[in-house]
Parts: sequence; structure tokens; C-alpha cells
Amino acid sequence: MKISIKNTAGKAAGELEVKFAVVENGKGTQAVHDAVTAYRAAQRSGTACTKTAGEVTGTNKKPWKQKGTGRARAGSFQSPLWVGGGVVFGPKPRDFSKTISKKTKQLALRKALSERLKLGDVIVVDDLKLATNKTRDFVKVIDALECKGTTLLISGEENKNLTLAARNIVGVTLTTSDSLNTYDVLRPDKLVFTKSAFEKVEARLTQE
Repeated sequence: MKISIKNTAGKAAGELEVKFAVVENGKGTQAVHDAVTAYRAAQRSGTACTKTAGEVTGTNKKPWKQKGTGRARAGSFQSPLWVGGGVVFGPKPRDFSKTISKKTKQLALRKALSERLKLGDVIVVDDLKLATNKTRDFVKVIDALECKGTTLLISGEENKNLTLAARNIVGVTLTTSDSLNTYDVLRPDKLVFTKSAFEKVEARLTQE
């Protein structure tokens, strides 16, 4: 598969041959599901915590005597039946993360990127280095590339001017080729790679 390379003015600047094996048919669908599930699970803080009856501040004194009051028996102010008492089977801090193999991660990313390539949602730019960090200059680049809707920019390495220029644009996010994951590939409407970033991702997907 070949994809065209554009410059920051939106003009054709050559072609690029996709080096990794494009995933066909239904292969890799489960890998994508597992990768996205693992990614989203890892975002959960897992810090929700409730106190049990033994952890609630209180006294061991009975609220009232056992007999003669006409009320139901009560033995503790910390009882889960009372307002301010402990919680039965409430949440405790936990780790929600799930583990998937390196091969599954690679297949999932290859599958996701293959589908976006087939749909024409991937744009490769020869370079995205900006002379200034002005947002208005970067907006011109986005308009020239005809990026509609949400857009993810993938650069080969961190670029300070690009980061500063892109951070104020609604719907535009920035990442690097090393940090790119399956969820990132699936989420936006358009993926804009620099040529160097696309080649680095290809290298990740062709590793044994």
C-alpha cells in the first residue's frame, strides 16, 4: 500500500510505501478490543474507599440498654444500619489494570492503523517543524491539510513550538510515535503523522 506525502501547504510532496503488513478481514479485532479495554482500565485510579464498621470512629457503648425501651436491640453506633455507620462490602483501593502480551498490543495497533489507512483517515506530512509557537500559524497548516473534526498529531519527537501552537486548538491533540497506542489511533477523526513519526511506528510494527 502507498500513501501520499503532503507538505504544510497541503501540496503533494511524494509517496510513502507502507512497510508493515496491513491486516485484512476480521483478523485482529479481538486484539483491538483487548488493547482498548486494557488501556481504559489502566486509566482508572482505583482510589474509591469506604470504611467498614471496624474503621468508623465511634464508641463501644451500647446506644441504649438491651431490654425495656420498646425499641429494637442495638449494639453499636458503627452498625451499617445507622447513618454514619460502616459500609458493608463497599469499595476499597484496588488496581484495575489488565495485562496483555506484547504481540497482542502490536497486532492491535497494526489492525487499528490498517483500518484507518483503508478509510483514508491518515495524513503524512513531510515535516511539522514550526518557526514560531503562534497558534494562528499552526491553524493555517491544519486548514491546508483539510483536517475536519478531531485530529491527532503524531511527531517523531517532542517539538516545543508545535506543542505550544497546538494546545489552544479545540479538538487537536499531540503525541509522539513512541507513545502512540491503539486507543489513540481509533479515537480521532484524522491522524496526521510526520514522515519520521510514521517510519518509527512502522519500525515498531515490524519488530519480531
